[in-house]
Amino acid sequence: MKLAIDAMGGDHAPKAIVEGALKAIQDLDNIEIVLIGDENKIKPLLTNTDRISIIHTTSMITNEDEPVRSVRRKKDASMVLMAKEVKEKRADACISAGNTGALMSTGLFHIGRVKGIERPALAPTLPTIDQKGFLLLDVGANVDAKPKHLVQYAIMGSVYVQKVRGINKPRVGLLNIGTEDGKGNELTKNAFTLLSDAPINFVGNIEARDLLEGKADVVVTDGFSGNIALKTIEGTALGLFSLLKKSLFSSLKAKMGALLVKNELKALKNQLDYAEYGGAGLFGLAAPVIKAHGSSDNRAIYSAIKQACYMVENQVIDTIQTTVDTLETEEEE
Repeated sequence: MKLAIDAMGGDHAPKAIVEGALKAIQDLDNIEIVLIGDENKIKPLLTNTDRISIIHTTSMITNEDEPVRSVRRKKDASMVLMAKEVKEKRADACISAGNTGALMSTGLFHIGRVKGIERPALAPTLPTIDQKGFLLLDVGANVDAKPKHLVQYAIMGSVYVQKVRGINKPRVGLLNIGTEDGKGNELTKNAFTLLSDAPINFVGNIEARDLLEGKADVVVTDGFSGNIALKTIEGTALGLFSLLKKSLFSSLKAKMGALLVKNELKALKNQLDYAEYGGAGLFGLAAPVIKAHGSSDNRAIYSAIKQACYMVENQVIDTIQTTVDTLETEEEE
């Protein structure tokens, strides 16, 4: 198995990307990694070249670049060359912590969509209180969506959770403003009806306040609402930890108490750390594409590499295609 990685994408590139790749090579057998980026910056960081190669380019897409235009104009950018490795079958999957919009455009232009999937979805795995986590899609690949798109998201999410996380008949919920049937706007009302008839384990509507309760393994929504939900969760977690840290260091008595619960607080922080969950999959593309968090450290890159490996090993894309084909055949009949 060979993975292509954009070594220049992200806040801590290329150091974090190289370190994550080195750890993956050390821990995971039968994988090769090709790092795409400035060789003069990458090579000094490589302490081991076993099963790691470099494709040199000094061109890169930044977060300030307009996604579609930059992908079309910067044909030798590290992200574009990464996708071409997959397109031309020299790599099985690719990973980038760079510009999300550009990665979406790169995936569509160079890798293409799964037949029958109209719009890809960006899908991170988020933590839950029971520590099992849940998949949320879409969180911003497409701002608008139609009811049939949410059904496609549900199918792709179910396949991923079943194949990669080993959950049989994953529970699929629809993000809504209430749990009762018939709640919501026209999108959610129509999507509810379609999801009820889809070949998935649909458990109904899920309210945003219940997302971390673990009431569903997969939660589907449009990209606008999903992005707001994602960033609200991230912001709340960061805010609570900031307030907690401020309180625990507010006095000598508080500092002594903090020492007593130091290990427990560290465990809680790890439980909520995105670095443990890898990246967000761009589901609906014809090969595994992982969008790592922009601020990814080497642990997050390592987790994203494992995530990509699981998708390849468990043939997630092929299963999505087969499921969609079966659904279309049933509709025609």
